[in-house]
Amino acid sequence: MLKRIAASIVGLGAVGGLGFLAYAWYPPIAPISPPSTASFSADAIKRGEIVAAGGYCAECHTRVDGSPGPELAGDFKMATPFGDIFSSNITPDPEWGIGNWSLAAFKRAMNKGIARDGSQLYPAFPFDHFTKVNDQDVSDLYAYLMTRPAVHLKPRDNTVPFPINIRLTGQGFWKLLFFTPGRYQNDPKHDAQWNRGAYLAEGNAHCGACHTPRNLLGAEKASHAYDGAVIDGWIAPPLNEHNPTPVVWTEDEFFQYLRFGVAPLHGSAAGPMSPVPHRFLSKIPEEDVHAIAHYYADVAKAAQRSQGDQAAIARAMQMSGKDLVGPQTLDADARLYQGACGACHYNAGPQPVSGRPELALNNALWLDEPNNLFQVMLHGIGAAEGQDNIAMPSFYTALSDHDMARIAAYLRRTRTTLPPWTDLEKKAAAARATLSAPPVNASH
Repeated sequence: MLKRIAASIVGLGAVGGLGFLAYAWYPPIAPISPPSTASFSADAIKRGEIVAAGGYCAECHTRVDGSPGPELAGDFKMATPFGDIFSSNITPDPEWGIGNWSLAAFKRAMNKGIARDGSQLYPAFPFDHFTKVNDQDVSDLYAYLMTRPAVHLKPRDNTVPFPINIRLTGQGFWKLLFFTPGRYQNDPKHDAQWNRGAYLAEGNAHCGACHTPRNLLGAEKASHAYDGAVIDGWIAPPLNEHNPTPVVWTEDEFFQYLRFGVAPLHGSAAGPMSPVPHRFLSKIPEEDVHAIAHYYADVAKAAQRSQGDQAAIARAMQMSGKDLVGPQTLDADARLYQGACGACHYNAGPQPVSGRPELALNNALWLDEPNNLFQVMLHGIGAAEGQDNIAMPSFYTALSDHDMARIAAYLRRTRTTLPPWTDLEKKAAAARATLSAPPVNASH
């Protein structure tokens, strides 16, 4: 009897193993000779350029550490809990890039996360989002990439350890648990603009890749979509109704931020988010940015939550005005803030002044941790990063970790209604440690 049970278990294991191999294994697709530029229409290339901008291809496929690399030639370092992953070369170089990839091979990579040689791609490449992109957009993107200059550059080797680096089993198992391939399907309960925004945001723009927390295996937590997550030491804030700012992110605020890099009531794009509006979404059709904003305003339930906005703005302006107008207190932290920050962040009118972000309305002060506040203090914001031609200097050398902690505590206490942050000096030091060298403008 025991032998029969053991044999049955072995048999079931073998069947299961064969079934998994049938699921995870893909054959290679034959290489091709790099197609000529003339084989693609000008319209397809132009449309593909828009798709590339909307998906921020150059951001993750261009090396930035060490000596900056050629655009789209890969070697961008992504530090993950599972080791360092370096992005692939997506120029039409036939040896290290995708020059010998057919359109079918490219579509399979985008829609299923499978390389031309049949190997499983790591989910650092967001194929779980790109699977939603329709065939026309993928074809146009292929046309654009295959007509870029070929760059003969080999990305560095990944440092993913055994057994995760066994892609057939490791990535195959990950996909079995977390990946559902399929193109975006319109939701009949919503209008065309909402569906266009959802298609772009959920697919090519892959916003959830940064704004959704991940589980221990690196997959997005579907039950916590857009709840916010830590990315490279910054916090990508919630895009849903859990965003804690006192003034709601309305459709217009989303649009202004995504198109121009500054939302009048919430401040400027900074850090990893800065290139999104300035380098990419500013180059796609304006109606597409409006569609994304329309979609996220619905995700955030903005219409239902914005009734208290004017009261929140009035309270913020009142708090800001107390810093530099009227009798001053002997609060040493207030004096430190006034000397370092107050001149640029002071607002006395009924609405924030353009170029003077009102910190009482900013995500950085209302998040659970002070990451973004410290990162902006240390990095500053260049004239091309946030609002056009308006810069904030780095305070890397001007403020100690103790000073940064004092300012953060003061702002949290006087600008929000939330509990104080803890261990601020320790967290300021941790934020400073993420910078390998002082920013170039750290001479303030």
